[in-house]
Amino acid sequence: MKPRILVIGSANVDMIIKVPHIPRPGETILGGDFFKVQGGKGANQAVAAARAGGNVIFAGCVGNDSLGADTLTCLKKEGIDVSFVKISPDKPTGVALINVAATGENSIAVAPGANHAVTPDDIQAIEHVIAEAQIVLLQHEIPVPAIRTAIEIASVHKIPVILNPAPAFPIASDLLSKIEYLTPNEHEAAMITGPGQEDETDPHRLAARLIEMGCGQIIITLGEKGALYATPGRTDLIPGFPVKAVDTTAAGDTFNGYLAVAIASGKPIQEAIRLANKAASVSVTRMGAQSSIPVLSEIE
Repeated sequence: MKPRILVIGSANVDMIIKVPHIPRPGETILGGDFFKVQGGKGANQAVAAARAGGNVIFAGCVGNDSLGADTLTCLKKEGIDVSFVKISPDKPTGVALINVAATGENSIAVAPGANHAVTPDDIQAIEHVIAEAQIVLLQHEIPVPAIRTAIEIASVHKIPVILNPAPAFPIASDLLSKIEYLTPNEHEAAMITGPGQEDETDPHRLAARLIEMGCGQIIITLGEKGALYATPGRTDLIPGFPVKAVDTTAAGDTFNGYLAVAIASGKPIQEAIRLANKAASVSVTRMGAQSSIPVLSEIE
């Protein structure tokens, strides 16, 4: 049977322009091709998990508009259950404006819209869905009270939680011990560790600090260098797969979706991370968010 993955998070429509370089403050540049694609960290991770072979349920909120309708249609085409997506009557579907440079670097501005209409009550209403999942996958693009409620319910039912803390902000200490896997990149890890750590770049020191703060298992993604897996008393660097990057927009989302399915399938954690590294490396060779996510047969 396919592993049952519940993704709770954001859904956006991404408006992408290819540019020669990321614009500086006050600078207007003439860009190249324009793309409109489905995005949002939650929806991206749901698509990644589905393409990795998971039985995926997505919970979030979209607007009562054409962009929201398109979002649900696209998720359904991936075989994702969207029965628990709320339709906001007064907030528009989230939108992200993305500049992608020739180097593959990007800059992103997000108007959250309906994503910020997800409430603790919405999460309480799907407690039965959380209780039946094998993994709950979360990010930081919905309100903190909803994230907290999801983690607490999952903890009560002993359902492992993967939290991808992006965008980064400090996490309450009482929640850290309830998160089975924390998956920041280097910059996010530095932000989470608190004041005075923002410039720290050594992933080993960052992982050690996060473990001191109460995390059980840390996976710090390191781009083409791979990912650092750390638990109390042990660290492992799982190498990446260097490629020529075209667009890094959904690399982290691809990693997390594949990771969730691999863990829920019973793979050893190092093997699960290696598979997620492979999927992320393929995604950065393509433009867009969900359009860049590979299917499992492409990376096996």
